[in-house]
Amino acid sequence: MVRYTAFHDRTKALNTTELWSHWAGYLAADRYQLSEKFEYFAIRNSAGMFDTSPLYKYRIQGSDAETFLAGLLTRNIRKCRPGNAQYTIWCDDNGFIIEDGVIIRLSETEFLLSTAEPNLAYFEDRIGRLQVIIEDISDDVAALAVQGPRSKTILTELIPDVAGLGYFQSTEAKIGDAPVVISRTGFTGDLGYEIWVKNDHGLAVWDAVAQAGERYGMLPFGTTALLMARIEAGLALIDVDFSSSRYAWTDADRTTPLELGLEWMVRDIGDDDRPFVGRRALLREMVAGSRWKLTGLLIDWRNWFEVYDRNGLVPPKDHLPNGSESILYDATDQPVGYATSLMYSPMVQRHIAIARVQPELVAPGNQLNMEVTINHTWQQVKAQTTRMPFYNPPHKTA
Repeated sequence: MVRYTAFHDRTKALNTTELWSHWAGYLAADRYQLSEKFEYFAIRNSAGMFDTSPLYKYRIQGSDAETFLAGLLTRNIRKCRPGNAQYTIWCDDNGFIIEDGVIIRLSETEFLLSTAEPNLAYFEDRIGRLQVIIEDISDDVAALAVQGPRSKTILTELIPDVAGLGYFQSTEAKIGDAPVVISRTGFTGDLGYEIWVKNDHGLAVWDAVAQAGERYGMLPFGTTALLMARIEAGLALIDVDFSSSRYAWTDADRTTPLELGLEWMVRDIGDDDRPFVGRRALLREMVAGSRWKLTGLLIDWRNWFEVYDRNGLVPPKDHLPNGSESILYDATDQPVGYATSLMYSPMVQRHIAIARVQPELVAPGNQLNMEVTINHTWQQVKAQTTRMPFYNPPHKTA
């Protein structure tokens, strides 16, 4: 059965394309207008609003909630004080990533965790004798992301406290009569916020935000524009740039946080006394080395043009994200990695990709060749490793 979010009455009326995808059983708009670029540039130049309600949402509370999460989450939740949020991950015993998510600390004993996949049974099985209650509030709480350089100005008109909200901080407030939690988080790599509200107040909150943003040119945006923005931000996406270890058939499809460029999450692992799941495996990997390292790729635009022109084709500049793998080769034609997300970036004005390469090749500036299919044949174009994010506006964290 298809389900509808609390905002569906508004998103359906605005979706002139009638293009939808299924996301966790809900209908999610692919794009609202004939071109997703309108929505993408709204994010980058003004603001956009995105219905992110299909995320799974869990309220974790109790006197032992911090202890419980400290033993599961790779990132140290003890350092997250009330009114703050963390991007975090959790691993299996072998150090492979199960999933990632954002956790908001509402108080000393209460947390709100959002994830892309269902995790309730996994977390409940590990409570043991701890005083912890986990409540699945996925179907009761809607989430509205407001993203872009004008998002702070727009939301401050509704919630004055937003003006002082720091990067990955949160606060409880009201929009009209609706109690909300608002966090300075998002998946676009731009200045942005997410509003968490009970379904009963969903339409009122949507209308208030839409009205406040109207004079700034704010637009609703769909999943296509979101995925464009997240590649430019260098944000890894489950089932595209990595797979959950729960569903992978072999270790070749599994990924560790060190391989995914998340070393900063476990920087203090040697001094950390938390016996979190996967800790020993990650310590061993730090000594033995990783199979891969995540990197950005800049495609050589001159060579891109040359290869397509040589095949009698107009070189494409497709901004639509390509999530299929492209093998990477070194100068001796040996495979040394693979790209997982490719697109032509409107902001960078280059083809960019998120990729995994052998660790010795991760330094910026290394020359590689990326496999592309042209005229039904495998060919190669030149590429160069680079740091991510590709687009990192200063107002994101200011």
